[in-house]
Amino acid sequence: MKYGLGPLTKILLVLIGLAALASIGWNFFLKERFGKGGAGPAVVLSPDGKAPQGSTGSTATTPGTATPGKGDKAPTASGRLGSATNPLRVSLVSFHGYAPALLANGNSLKTQPGSIYAKLGANIEFVINDDIPTLTTLFESKAAQCAWRTSDFWAQEQPNLRNSGHDAKAIVIVDNTQGADAVIARDPAIQKIEDLAGKNVALLQYTPSHGMLIDAIESSSMTARAKKQVKTIFIKAEEGTAGVRAAFVAGNVDAAVLWDPDLSLALREVKGSRVVYSTKTATNLIYDVIVCDQRELAKPENLELFQKFHDGWLEGVTAARANPDQAVDALIATKEYFKVLASKEGKPFVKGLFTNLVWTDLADNARILGLAGGVNHYERVYARFDEIYRAAGSLANPKSPVVTPQDSYDYRFVKAALQRNVKATEVAAQPTQTFSEQGRATAMASPAAVTKPVAVSFASGSSELSKRAQQVIDKEMVPFIENNGSAYFELSGNSDSVGSASANQALSMVRAKAVADYLEKQWEIPKARLRVSGYGSTRPLCDERNPSGADMTLEECRSLNRSTRLAVFAR
Repeated sequence: MKYGLGPLTKILLVLIGLAALASIGWNFFLKERFGKGGAGPAVVLSPDGKAPQGSTGSTATTPGTATPGKGDKAPTASGRLGSATNPLRVSLVSFHGYAPALLANGNSLKTQPGSIYAKLGANIEFVINDDIPTLTTLFESKAAQCAWRTSDFWAQEQPNLRNSGHDAKAIVIVDNTQGADAVIARDPAIQKIEDLAGKNVALLQYTPSHGMLIDAIESSSMTARAKKQVKTIFIKAEEGTAGVRAAFVAGNVDAAVLWDPDLSLALREVKGSRVVYSTKTATNLIYDVIVCDQRELAKPENLELFQKFHDGWLEGVTAARANPDQAVDALIATKEYFKVLASKEGKPFVKGLFTNLVWTDLADNARILGLAGGVNHYERVYARFDEIYRAAGSLANPKSPVVTPQDSYDYRFVKAALQRNVKATEVAAQPTQTFSEQGRATAMASPAAVTKPVAVSFASGSSELSKRAQQVIDKEMVPFIENNGSAYFELSGNSDSVGSASANQALSMVRAKAVADYLEKQWEIPKARLRVSGYGSTRPLCDERNPSGADMTLEECRSLNRSTRLAVFAR
């Protein structure tokens, strides 16, 4: 999650110009979902996109340490949890990914007669906090028993939650962003992630977009020196993604990392701007989950309630998919932000936002959680972002013990649902993407979005994969392929400049084929998804004549040039 999340503004202002639009967007939506209340000064861009004179960059307040808002008081409740007098309270924000739950509740924050939840016999109250507090504050005050988080930031907050003497577990995956988060550029020179070296990139710190950018840069073929030359401009929290968009539109940065609706608005407002890399390609990277207080989950009398909550949300997904117009109505009926957005941009614009994410049903949950025989993407992402944010110093206590991904999720509810719906497991086992040679050719007509070099070692003159080389492929290549669930790849062999150029080219090709064969046989990567190439020494990542220019020794430079590379091509 993006902690210190801000309030849903109570009074609507007239939308006058870009500055007002940025402010409205932030106060009604983005500050709630991703802001950090009490953030310290960062590189601040005002609504016209200009940095105040003398502003400097600094680290913002660590997420997870936000000051709770005035509205975070325990409700007066009596009776069994989930009853009319003591509803299960779930903290949400104004995000279109949660439309199915609002629809399941009868287009209301409180369960309405005749709704999906009412028919299940569960009383649910969705709470839009004035100032979203940490889970610790929510649970200690009993203001809510459950709350939304993104899987990446859940990995960040759970260690902090445990340090406070509490714990929680995720119980359902509610959406999967597939295009709603993206790195975009207005500078025509930026065609791929590697082109960000020396460029200014605006974004909000410690958000899924920040994590996505870090992951992309770390996975890229930039040298360590070039990676440091990517200039991240952290917009101050209270400006929000609307502030990021304002900076991008004003032309004061070369690129930005945004999510919808500001992503779609920015691309529409800046002629010639383009998506460089997005979750439409990295389809298995960002998930929204609902996490619940472990004290309540541990009570046997609450098991049935949480199962109904889980199942009702997924029934809402089915209903929303069947009637997206009704999902739009649910958002407008319950969220002032979407009421304003629909009034200004029209209902079709709101409905169009749905195309950039997937409301995840039971089969999607089974697939993402690895319960249909595949990879557990949730646990992979949790582990990856725990690593990313510990390295970034974003935990309140950097010495917090690592929580294993398996211990972050309560699988009882999805497993119980799957026992009652065998068909969902069968659907989950089916591929979500199809690949063809024609599709590959079409994708590769455009530049690669990012290229990952991997040091797959071979014996001198050999193309045989050792056990160690296989382990490197398993650890470094396969997760990258899994992240980019819809992408095609060029798998290329490369060499340094030592020896015969023709011999190096031939050897690099057979080595690349050896890696491709392993991926196809061991990991069932479709053959049509990969183009295999051997470039020898013709595509160096480091200049061996001047390795110090990249802050490398000659051997380090040659080692980078000898890498096997995976280039990502968006379909």
